[in-house]
Amino acid sequence: MVAGQQVSAWRPHVPGVVEVFHARFTAHAYPMHVHDVWTLLIVDEGAVRYDLDRREHGTPGDTVSLLPPQVPHNGSPATPHGFRKRVLYLDLTQLDESFIGAAVDGPDLVDPLLRRRVGQLHAALADRGGELEAQSRLALIRERLRTRLRPRSAARARPADPGVAHRLRELLDARLLEGVTLDEAARILHAHPTHLVRAFSGAFGIAPHQYLTARRLDRARRLLLDGRPPGEVATATGFYDQSHLNRSFKRLVGTTPGRFARSGGNPSTPLPVIPPTGMTRRLHDHEKNDRALPRAGAGPGG
Repeated sequence: MVAGQQVSAWRPHVPGVVEVFHARFTAHAYPMHVHDVWTLLIVDEGAVRYDLDRREHGTPGDTVSLLPPQVPHNGSPATPHGFRKRVLYLDLTQLDESFIGAAVDGPDLVDPLLRRRVGQLHAALADRGGELEAQSRLALIRERLRTRLRPRSAARARPADPGVAHRLRELLDARLLEGVTLDEAARILHAHPTHLVRAFSGAFGIAPHQYLTARRLDRARRLLLDGRPPGEVATATGFYDQSHLNRSFKRLVGTTPGRFARSGGNPSTPLPVIPPTGMTRRLHDHEKNDRALPRAGAGPGG
């Protein structure tokens, strides 16, 4: 791994949390990609800049960034010394698709209480045996996210006619393992190949091949955290061979599949967390904190 870079990832036994990912990067830049789950991101040191839905965003101060599924984004350091981040990947049981439009319009939530709760959840997830606390904290986070997003959740309805771009995305999802050539997709969808690429890129801000690779890498991450060896994972996720998986994985995640799988949730440099002071006391403190902070709709991104 490049000097100054650290990665730690694991899958906790907490329903709704697909993956926990901690990383410190000095120069790594994420290419444009998508996830099929929600990305809940906090930055402990430095800052990240990223593009979402063709608009530039960033992660200063107490910001909590919520990136929706199926919407392309990238990411790169916004400071000379890079950044240290903690990420939770949450499935659609925590936030359904009706919140995607609101998250696209305002992904960066300036909310100190939410920021503190997300940090506390990371601490609970790193503590073996802390699953009940983690579930309780996740419930509070889910509730606050829904409150922040709900006033704007109906502002961006999905188009009634999905069009050829959406039909191509459905085809790519259905052929995730075996893949599909552009000519074959054109025959199935009765559209010219060039039109397919332009329509897909115009609708989603990402090329079809980038989308397919990102979806395969999402699946690869989960299989690696399940303990499957990289060679087997490459075959199971549609990559040509392990070398193909390695190149794609490192470009997106910033480390190799083997190192990712071995990280095991033990960052070599511990990330800052709030010291435990008793679950009962901490879970009741949120009521007092809620009264002391601005209402959910206040502040940028709200």
